[in-house]
Formats: sequence, structure tokens, C-alpha cells
Amino acid sequence: MEQMLNIKINGKELQVPYGTTVLEAARMANINIPTLCYLKDINEIGACRLCLVEVKGARGLVAACVYPIEREGTEIVTDSPAIRKNRKMNLELLVSNHNKKCLSCPRSTTCELQQLCNEYGVDEDKFAGAKTETKIDASSPSIIRDNSKCILCRRCSATCQKVQGIGVIGANNRGFDMVIGCSFELPLAETSCINCGQCIVACPTGALTEKDDTAKVFEALSDPSKHVAICMAPSVRAQIGECFGYAPGTDTEGKMVAATKALGFDGVYDMNLTADLTIMEEATEFLSRVKNGGPLPLITSCSPGWIKFCEHYFPEMTENLSSCKSPQQMFGALYKTYYAQKMGLDPKDIVFVSAIPCTAKKFEVGRADQSAAGVPDVDIAITTRELGRMIKQAGIDFVAMEDEKFDDPFDIGSGAGVIFGATGGVMEAALRTAAEVILGKPLEKLEFEDVRGTEGIKLASYKLGDLTVNVAVTSGTGNAKKLLKAVQAGEIKADFIEVMACPGGCVNGGGQPYQPAVVRNNVDLRALRASVLYTADSKMDLRKSHENSAVKKLYDEYFGEPNSHKAHEILHTTYVKRGL
Repeated sequence: MEQMLNIKINGKELQVPYGTTVLEAARMANINIPTLCYLKDINEIGACRLCLVEVKGARGLVAACVYPIEREGTEIVTDSPAIRKNRKMNLELLVSNHNKKCLSCPRSTTCELQQLCNEYGVDEDKFAGAKTETKIDASSPSIIRDNSKCILCRRCSATCQKVQGIGVIGANNRGFDMVIGCSFELPLAETSCINCGQCIVACPTGALTEKDDTAKVFEALSDPSKHVAICMAPSVRAQIGECFGYAPGTDTEGKMVAATKALGFDGVYDMNLTADLTIMEEATEFLSRVKNGGPLPLITSCSPGWIKFCEHYFPEMTENLSSCKSPQQMFGALYKTYYAQKMGLDPKDIVFVSAIPCTAKKFEVGRADQSAAGVPDVDIAITTRELGRMIKQAGIDFVAMEDEKFDDPFDIGSGAGVIFGATGGVMEAALRTAAEVILGKPLEKLEFEDVRGTEGIKLASYKLGDLTVNVAVTSGTGNAKKLLKAVQAGEIKADFIEVMACPGGCVNGGGQPYQPAVVRNNVDLRALRASVLYTADSKMDLRKSHENSAVKKLYDEYFGEPNSHKAHEILHTTYVKRGL
């Protein structure tokens, strides 16, 4: 039985389990203690010294994030003149070695350091002096690292190592010369970084940001010779509202569409269409491998961070990857072939943009074998954050916008396409189609609950007629590494595997709106955001990819059938065995 201790925190009596940290106890009592380096279960190192508190009987102030409560009657004070003085001084020491060009920083107003400095009335020049010599690494197509804004909290490196199982960044040098960097000071682009951007959402300052491509989009929109279209990923509608003050878990699809149309695009489309198209191709590919022989398990291919991870860390399993392009790339390929021919457009005059939750998509647009029309399928990928910035820069009042719908002929998407943004969503969408094809009749229940939820690894087995299908779902490449090793060792049997690079799936992508650590530590953002997608799916009449009339029309008019020769030329791709 768990031992419980009676304590007092700011005079308030509280009962906590033995070993609970002071920080955890404070949050049980609805008391917020500031932190900068702390990320629950990821980075608990007491380095920033912002969470200092008084514990009766302890020698001096202690770091609340790592101080365990092990004594009955422990008395804690979280706010006093001495505590405030020390926190302010520690902030002033941090900013003494910090690039304070806040007005031009992408994280201004969302920077956790900036917010705390405002709250504590920091004198930014209190400890003026020498600064650590740093340089900007802009080698990656997705991520910019500016160590002049780094506070050495290590949230980025802990996330890269412990969550994603990669560890390409860490502390180099010692003392005043310490910086976060790669081994041998290699540029990020020359490492096995997968561009997932989880380091960006972990960073409390502007030391890590996505490569901003908004200027390219604005330039294209102002060029009358260009036809500029955009497609929007399922999870963007579940998060973009957070950029404009909406609570996490708010669906703002109609306002998002209206605001994006107001930017001047020639077409604003729903990526759910090509999510459905992906399912048609992928489910057909899976059934073909089962019936005719082929590398199993089949592994999904819609997460570019996962694809690059597989190419680096499991190159021997690239044969297991579905050859389907991601929904983003399929849409661009479809637009510059089928739609361009139909509308008499020259693919060279089309600028195709995607709005996505994922920084790795910026890498994906430059991959080889992603140019069905002889030009890149997708020209520019912008994150949810970048789309939010564009709307603000254009002076569009997002909150006041009246709901609008996506443009046709690509406005039809199924509930199966909607749930793509949550971990397990691709698998569930594929199962809805594969099961009905195998059984030859409609399913009585469309929900495959075993593959839902935010657990790192989920396993399920389904009896479909004479065929038993063993499936596995994982998110976060650290979990993917564990799962694939277990599959290779024969410890787990799986015929079909879904992998998402980001923990929780696209709803927790590296390009989603910033949320401070106090929210990330105490709110299940992944579940809240995913609930938007599952709720939308549950309310739709069309919930199966193979019943999407727009997809049927594409096959009737252009592709013939799933996995046809033409479909392979336009909708499928190849991979590279990169290794380490």
C-alpha cells in the first residue's frame, strides 16, 4: 500500500504519496511554481534554478522539481521575498548570456523566458558582460538552431534522446563555452536528424525554430503569373485556433478555411481527400502483399520523419514500407497532373502549398522521386504556426471570420481521412476499408478502439473472415525503435504497422502551436487535440475512404484502379537506405 504523508504547503494542509516532488505537490494544491528546464518524465534536472522554494529544515533553498518529500509534516513555502529575489537573480544571470533581440524573434510573446522576465521585473543588463561565442545553424531544410538564444535547459536534447531515441544534439564543451550542438560540431543536416521538430516544441525560447517559408508563399500569392493552391492537413484544423487564443481541443475548421481564402489562394483544399486516396492505395497494397506475397509487415509511409528514421536506423526494413506517397505529396502530384490537365494549367505555373503540423514535411518536399509532373509535387510546406503568422500579418481577424467550406472538386473527405492526424488513425482508416473488402459486406461497427489512444505502442488482432490480421500502432520514434526490434526478434507478430514520428501523431507535431511547459506537463494535449478529429469523424455521414465519391471519380476518370500502373507513376515513391 502506498505510504501517504501529511504536509503543509503555504500553510495549506495536503496529503501526498511518499517521494512526491515539491513541484508535483504544489500543482496538486493548484500552486504554480515557475520552471524553465523541467519537462515531466523527460527532463528533471534542476538546472535552471527557477523553481527554488523553502522547505523547513532544509539547508537553503531547494529545487522543487527534484526535491522529494519523504518526511511526515514537511512544511513548504513557495513564495517569499527571498524566493522572489533568487528567482529574479537567476533570470538576470540567464539573460546576461542571451541574445535579447526579442522584437525580431519568432518566439516573442510565446517565449517562456520572456514571460518570466516580465513577471519578475528583470533588469536585462544587471549582469552585462562577455557572451558565449555562437553561430546559427541553418543547414537543415526544416530547423534553425540559434544558440545565442539558448539557455542550456537541455529540454531539446532530452526530448531527442529519451522520447525520439535519436540523440543527435547534446551539450558540447564545458563551462562558459558550453553550447548545444551535434557530435564533432557537425551541421544538423549532416546528421541522422529526422526533422521531426520535437526539439522545437520542447524549447522554451527561440533557440530552435522551424525554417520560415511564409515569405515564399506571400511572394507567390502576389505573382499574377502563378496559380497558387493550398491543401490543409486534418490536424491543422484541430490546432490552429490555439494561435488565436482558442483553448486546446477547439475545432476551428470553418474559420481556418475562411481566413486562408482571404489570403488570396486560387484554391483552398482539404487534404482529407488524399488521406482517403492514400488508404485506397495502401489497403490495396497490403491485401496484395498478403495474397500474392511481399515483404510483411507492411509499414505506413505518411510520416516523413518516420521515413527518414527508418532509412537511417532500420535501412533493412525500407522494403517493408508502403510505397505510397504521403497525403501531402499525393495532393501535389494529383493537382499538377490530373487537375492541371483538366483545367489547362501548366504544372510549371502552379505553386502548390501545404499547411501541415509537421516540420519534417519541409524536408519531404525536396526528396527524390516526388515529382510526378516533372516538377516538385509540393513547392512549399508551411506549419500550423506559419499559417497562423501569415493570417496575422495579413491583418485578418481570425476570430471574427464566418465559417466557409473547402473548395471543390477536392472538398470531399471521409471521417477516415479526418482521423489521420491522431496516432492509430491511419490504421483505423485502413482497417475500415480492408475489412469491408475482405468480408465483402459493410462493417456493423466502424470504430477500431484497440488502436486508439495515446499509448506509445498498441497491439491488436482482428479476425476478418478466414484471415487474421495482426496490427501494431506506435508513435514517437523511440517507441518505434522498441517495436521494430521486438518484431525483428520475433517477440511481436505484426502484419500491418502504423508509425508516426511524433508522440501522439500529427496532433503533437513539431509544427503545431507552442504551448508552455506548464501546459505540456499538466494537460494531455495529445488527447485533447485528437478528440477534435474523432468527434468530427463520428458526426460525418461519410466515414470510409472507399465510399468517397471524389476518390471514386479519380479512379474512374484517371487512375483506373488502386495500384494501377498510372497510380504507381503518380502516387507512389521510393526510399533510400541511408544508415548512420
